[in-house]
Order: sequence, then C-alpha cells, then structure tokens
Amino acid sequence: MNLILASASPRRREICALLGIDTVVHPASAEPPFDPAVSAEENALITARAKAREVAALFPDALVLGADTSVILDTADGYEALGKPRDEEDAKRMLSRLQGRSHRVLTGVWACKGDREDGFVSGTAVHFAPMTNEEIADYVASKDPLDKAGSYGIQGPCLRYINGIEGDYYTVMGLPAASLWRFLQDFDA
Repeated sequence: MNLILASASPRRREICALLGIDTVVHPASAEPPFDPAVSAEENALITARAKAREVAALFPDALVLGADTSVILDTADGYEALGKPRDEEDAKRMLSRLQGRSHRVLTGVWACKGDREDGFVSGTAVHFAPMTNEEIADYVASKDPLDKAGSYGIQGPCLRYINGIEGDYYTVMGLPAASLWRFLQDFDA
C-alpha cells in the first residue's frame, strides 16, 4: 500500500513504516481554528479532514492521509485542548497542568482518494505521574516537548512519568496503528 502522508511528523512516518505502508510526505499547512462549540472528537476530525483535503487537491488520484492529535483535559466547563506549545514557558505550563492526573489523547484520521473520503477518531486515556518543577524544567530544556501536542511524547524521555494508558499506545504517538490498518484495508479496497 502507498499513500501520501499530509504530515511532517516523524512519528507518523515511523508508524506507517511499521505497518508496511510506503509513504510520500507532503505536509499540509491547514490548521483550522479550534471550535469550542463542538466536541473534542469533532475538532480532531475537522483538522485531519482539512489537512487531507488540502493535499488531496494537489494529488487527486492518490490515497492521502491527514491526521491530528490533541491532548484533552476535562474541565468543569467541558474540556481544554492542549496543542503544541508556543515556547518553553507554554510547555512548562502544559506539563504542570498534566502532571499527577489523567487526560485523553485524541487522534483524528482522514483519508481521501478521488471522490471518496472518510475518517475516524481514536482516543486513549493517559495517566501522568506527579512531576516536580525541576523535572518539568529539565524535560522542557531537552527540547523534546516543543513539537508535540500537550508538550510531551510518550515514546521519549517523558515515558518515566507515564503511569499507564487505557487504549492504543500508537494513538498517543500520532496514528492509531491497528485501527488505521483495518480502516485503510476497507477504504482502499
């Protein structure tokens, strides 16, 4: 199977490679504004769809895959979505909010090929251990969190603070591997 990945994420490329999917990377620039009036799941799909459609317009006969990952904190008023941090201070703020509690990670996936398109959302609960201010500062100084939703990567040095997950590990990395494989088998049939 071959596809165009509308993402520059090295983690998404790695997951596709693990699945045996050959990818050509053509990152999308689409980043629709977050809409607090719809669910976190719908926001993940809206962004994944926008990315896939942008690249599919350039390659109308190819299988194009867009994805979006968000870290979701449930709040008394609904939820807060944590995207990629703006800078180191923003990363510290996000990590301070995550430590010692659980949150959800949602990855929206959207595929386009010709006049067909479809998608899905995968969610995983992540349980974060408490972190000291020094541990947060040291992790942020590593630069690892600066390009990741919620300011952490489960597959990197932050793994020492992950107490457990409920759901798909690869959803947290950026593409729900097993669900994606089954979805693409049906979609590209």
